[in-house]
Formats: sequence, structure tokens, C-alpha cells
Amino acid sequence: GGSSPRMQWRSIVLGLLLLRLGLHLTLWLLFGFGPSLGFYQNLMPFRLGLSVVRQAEAPAQARAAKKPSWFDQTWVKRQRAGSEPLVCKRRPPAPSGSSRPGPGYNFLDSFGEYSRKYSAFPESQRRRMKEAALRMFYFGYENYMEHAFPQDELNPIDCQGRGPDRDNPSNININDVLGNYSLTLIDALDTLVVLGNASEFKRAVKLVTSTVSFNKDSTVQVFEATIRILGSLLSAHMIIMDPAQPFGNMIPDGYDDELLHLARDLAVRLLPAFENTKTGIPHPRVNLKKGVPSTCINETCTAGAGSLLVEFGILSRLIGDSTFEWVARQAVRALWKLRSDETGLLGNVVNIQTGQWVGKQSGLGAGMDSFYEYLLKSYILFGESEDLEMFNAAYESIQNHLRRGREACNEGEGDPPLYVNVNMFNGQLMNTWIDSLQAFFPGLQVLTGDVEDAICLHAFYYAIWKRYGALPERYNWQLQAPDVMFYPLRPELVESTYLLYQATKNPFYLHVGMDILQSLEKYTKVRCGYATLHHVIDKSKEDRMESFFLSETCKYLYLLFDEDNPLHRSGSKYIFTTEGHILPVDKLFREKPWEDVSSKEEGTVDNSGVLDHKPANSSINCSRVPSERRYALPLKGVYMQQIDQMVGLL
Repeated sequence: GGSSPRMQWRSIVLGLLLLRLGLHLTLWLLFGFGPSLGFYQNLMPFRLGLSVVRQAEAPAQARAAKKPSWFDQTWVKRQRAGSEPLVCKRRPPAPSGSSRPGPGYNFLDSFGEYSRKYSAFPESQRRRMKEAALRMFYFGYENYMEHAFPQDELNPIDCQGRGPDRDNPSNININDVLGNYSLTLIDALDTLVVLGNASEFKRAVKLVTSTVSFNKDSTVQVFEATIRILGSLLSAHMIIMDPAQPFGNMIPDGYDDELLHLARDLAVRLLPAFENTKTGIPHPRVNLKKGVPSTCINETCTAGAGSLLVEFGILSRLIGDSTFEWVARQAVRALWKLRSDETGLLGNVVNIQTGQWVGKQSGLGAGMDSFYEYLLKSYILFGESEDLEMFNAAYESIQNHLRRGREACNEGEGDPPLYVNVNMFNGQLMNTWIDSLQAFFPGLQVLTGDVEDAICLHAFYYAIWKRYGALPERYNWQLQAPDVMFYPLRPELVESTYLLYQATKNPFYLHVGMDILQSLEKYTKVRCGYATLHHVIDKSKEDRMESFFLSETCKYLYLLFDEDNPLHRSGSKYIFTTEGHILPVDKLFREKPWEDVSSKEEGTVDNSGVLDHKPANSSINCSRVPSERRYALPLKGVYMQQIDQMVGLL
């Protein structure tokens, strides 16, 4: 009689075990979980598990239907040639009839922690964060004005000003940017406008017009002077001249185009960079008094030479002088002609006399970033179809040769999308790091309508931020560790966060912004401002507050939390320069005042109307992000956990 209950007990245990196994098998069949065979497999010690996803389904909504994936086009071809290690393995897609959960929703309760953390952002908290962003800007700005103006930058630890390093002309880290022209004040002008501070904006304009001169013996980088100084002067001038005055009355008493005159004076002093170059690609540096220094090297980076068209084009169209736009456009065309016939990619450093590529690395970060950005933004502003054609071709080459990981961001198997650095001539991987400047790219993808892909790349950079409380200048995705440790208060991740929030209105991005703002307060705030992090791990600091902290980082943070800003009103159309300066998208800029109607080339299209910009390679259009996804995670929890694990957070 004693053995019967024991047998029953064994049967119950066995039954429960079989039931549990059955449930696991059902889940496995339904969602296809298993270890990833993605491109990271051979390159990093990767803890596999549920966080690495394989969802048995057809690879990627619209793009997959239109054309073969980057994997089919490029990876298989390279493997046949034996030119690259096996770093991009993928499983074949499941039959097209396989079922899957809808986009944007968690599909396992085990990832509910992400939903709980990110799916709501109370209105009261948003208002607090807006006030915190406001305080952050003014703490930096007022300390600059008190301790540093009229010098270029604030040393926030010593509470002193900083100008060019006259004793060490080769210190280009300082001298490329600081021209002894009150850089931080000029760079911050339109931030004051966005914050609605009319009285301080008018005072600042008066200070600039009465104290700043460009007749200085300063050797500066053409690119930095253009985006930080020229762009800001033009932006502030157009804000003043706008008859609608959407930000309040921003017109200084007696204003007579002084900022525009200053902008033209600076641009004229930058023009010698375009002389004595056999390719039309400009010299990287110029002395504002003497022209190109005799010691100047003949090498420049693609972004530095090819990202002048927005500011130079706006200036040309405002003053009716085609010279500035013409030289900037010639530089873009010259670089474009030098792209690889095989891949369509450009390198990052070129010799301006020979047209030879000195740096053969093609990526999305330093040396290349704003070149791509300005192809699209130039088209949006000026309506020249040439610019859009270049952008679309460049974007396709980027997708084909730089992008790794699964086909779709928010569904399917394999590793998350990542853009790597490759050799421009054959697309082979050159290294295993990405730099923090690349975090701008999701924002550019939002602008071109590729929102889904932007969501994934942004999530990767945010995971790195969560790990360190900052973005290291270079991060090695193979080693899961920073390669270059400093963080100079860069805005790129905040910029992408803001633009993704505008495109999706998903509260997740408000949480990201709060996380960034709180990290900046915790790790970078010092006695008189905010300081560069020398080392993102030990949080040691350098005594420097770059001008882009006030012109971009604080501006994007404030705008993220300010729902009612005039910039966000229905019908207002603005675009941000690569330094975060606001420019109106205006029919005025579709016209070339130096051309009369009769002299227009035959067959040219009138681009002055509304743009019909639909890149063929977009996976989704901004206006079609489903409204029901607004309060779900932008990225499924299982994929978020996968990315967190990839950067060593889990």
C-alpha cells in the first residue's frame, strides 16, 4: 500500500515536466528563439540566450519585397571572392506565411520591464525636464558671459576665458575652432531665440555687431568657421527679418543687416581656401587676414570640404552673389567624382591637389558625417535635383556596404543593424570601432523617412550611453569597450533623440532625453559650467566647454521637452544646420537672384514649389508610423535586451 502514492507522485512530477517541455517547445516553434548567427559571432565573446533573437519569418517588409537585401547583394558576393572573414552569417528566412506579432509591441512578458520603464512620461515630469534644460543652458551661458566673454570659450573649472593658442600654432584642436571672435556667444544666438528670450537675444546681437571683427590674425578651419560662426550669423539674421516673428519680437532696435554684413565679411575671408587647388576641393585652413598659410597641408577630410553648401548657398541667395554657392558646390562635385566605381563610397581624407585618397576608410562618423547630411539638407533648402540624386546614391551605397545585422530593425532574426567602417574600394571591414559622431545618423534617417532603421541605430547608441553615462569618442563593438575615452559634451545622440521623438511622439525618447540630461548634470557640471569628460569610465574632467554645448546639446534637450515651441507649430518649416542653427525652409531659397528668368538653362525644372521627396530606399515614411505604436516601445523589448547585452549592460 506504501508504494501507490509514491508512484502517483512520480507520475505528477513527470507530467509537469512534460507539460513544461511542451510549453517551451511551443514557444520555440511560435517565436523561433535560438542563438544568433549574426556578424558579431566570430568577433566578440557573446553571451547567447533569449536576448539574442531569432524570429522565424520572412525578412523585411517593404525593402525586402523591392530588392535583394544587403546580405544577398554584397555579402554572398564577397564570400565567393574570399575577400572577407565569415562575419555576416544569416539563417535563411522562414516561409512567407509564418505568423508574427505586430510591429512595436512586446511579445513576451519577460521583457515587460522595458515597457514599464519607458511607456509613459507624465506631463508634470515633462515640464520639470523642460525647466531643467533651461537651467542647464543658462548656467553655461551666464558663466560664459560673466567669466569668458569676449573670449571664444569658457574654461568652466577655472572660471576663465579661453582664446586661440598663440604660443602653439600646431595646437589645431584649439586653433581650428577658436578664432578670437567671441565664438560661444555667436554660436548661442539662435538658442536664445528658441528659448524665447527676446531681450537677451537683442542684447547679444548688439554685442556681436559692436564688438566682433573678423580682421584677425587667426588661422581657423574653414569648416568650423562656416558651421559655427557663418551659420549662426545667417540664422540670427533670418530670424530678425522674418515678418511673422513666430518666437516673439526678436528685432533689435535700428537693426540694419549688420549680421548679414558680418557673415559676408567672414565668407570673403574664407574664399582664399578655394584658390590654388587643382581639384576645386578647398584647403582645410585659412588665415582670416592673410589667406592660406604657406605651411598649410594639401590634405582635407571629406566632411570638412564637402559640408559648406548649406551656409554658402544661403549667403549667396540672400545677397544675390553666386560666388559662395558656386565654390561650395564645385567642392561637392569634385569629391563626388572621386567616389569608388566599385562601391560608390568615398574615403575620409583626400589630397586636394592630386585627388588621391589618403584615408581610404568609409564610415558615417568623423571626417564623413556631415557630407551626407548636407547633400539632403541642400536639396530640401534649394530644391536642386542634383543634390537629391547624390544623396540617394550615397544612401544606397551606405546600405549596401556599411550596414551589418538583420534586414529589418524591429522584426526577424539575427543581430541588430550597425554601420561599420569599411575600405571604400572593396567594402571590407577596416576596424571594429564606431565613433560618437555617427550617433547623428538616426536623425538624418528620420529626415529621409527611414524611421524604422533610425530606431535601431539610436537604441544602440543609447545603450552605450546607459553603460557609461556618456558616449565615448570611439567605442569598440568587438571588445565591448571604449577605444577613445573622452566625451566633449557632444550633441549628436540628443539630436537624434529629439528628431525621433518628433517623428514618433513615443514617450521612450523623453525618457532617453531625461537620462542624458541627468547624466550631464551628475558627471559634467562644475563650478562655472559644464566640462568635457576626459575619461567616461572614471569620469575625470578637462577644463573645456565647447561652444556646441550651448548651440546644440542644450537646444535639442530643451526642444525635446517643449511641446509648444514655435518651431513645432503646424505649418512652421525649419531645418537644422550641422551645428544646430535653425534655417527656414522658404521659397525664397529656391530662387537664384543672379539668374533672370530668360537666362535659365533650357530644360531646367522649376523647383520652387513643394518638394516631392520620396527616396526609393526608405522602409517607412514619417507620416505613416502607426499611431497605436505611440505608447508601445519603438523597439520590441526582446531586441532592447539584445542590444543592452551587446554593450555589456546585462
